[in-house]
Amino acid sequence: MDPALLVLLVCLVLGAVVGLFAGLLGIGGGLIIVPSLLYLLIEHVHLPLEVAMPMAIATSLSTIVLTAISSSRAHYKLGNLRQFYLLWTGLGISMGAIIGPQFATTIPAEALKTLFAALVLVIAGQMVFLGNKEAKRDVSKQLLIVIGVVTGCISSVMGIGGGAIMVPALLWCRVDIRIAIGCAAFSGLVIALFGSASFIVAGWDNAHLPQWAIGYIYLPATFGIVTTSVFTAGVGAKLSRSLDTQLLKKIFAGFLVIVSLRMLLG
Repeated sequence: MDPALLVLLVCLVLGAVVGLFAGLLGIGGGLIIVPSLLYLLIEHVHLPLEVAMPMAIATSLSTIVLTAISSSRAHYKLGNLRQFYLLWTGLGISMGAIIGPQFATTIPAEALKTLFAALVLVIAGQMVFLGNKEAKRDVSKQLLIVIGVVTGCISSVMGIGGGAIMVPALLWCRVDIRIAIGCAAFSGLVIALFGSASFIVAGWDNAHLPQWAIGYIYLPATFGIVTTSVFTAGVGAKLSRSLDTQLLKKIFAGFLVIVSLRMLLG
């Protein structure tokens, strides 16, 4: 079977799983997409790790655009988007999301894989042990920019929307949780747009990229994931009303630990 077609078919299934978890637990799909794509690109498209790792991250970012638009619209209607937070975190995020891909495509691929796995472990720990605890600082423009830069950098290196980083950070600044989640939803759109564009530029002249790639974005995977995740996200959101999502988050965190350890161990 043609490798591009195989990736497309597998990513249709992957997108369904990603959308379900996104709607059910409110987590970004990049934590599932990146390791899955890394395997597909190495084993079936036969790309070296040096190309497959940034391509998995870039493709993951590209899938976030549509879901982030939909989520941002919903939070706008609910009144959860506040200009003050969007402006200053958005400024930082746009800078971080441009810097991150340039960094990701210049460091050794093995180091990038290890960094990704380590950050997944940190996020898994945050999901289990920290939850959504508020802390004791007041918000400022400068602090919001710093939060944005850090979120944009880490998220664009990991191929995720950034909610797992931004929401706890904003709660630490005494921001209302609804506003924090709305800001994180909009931030995912900024990260996806700037990060994807930066990965396209970074890989534009790379002669080792496969057919159907635009820069480091692999279009068959993007199309497959987006096609099904859009529908299953709504199913997951409905299921979240009847299931114990805190227990599910702990189970998912355990899954992330296994994935990250598998990546760390090669």
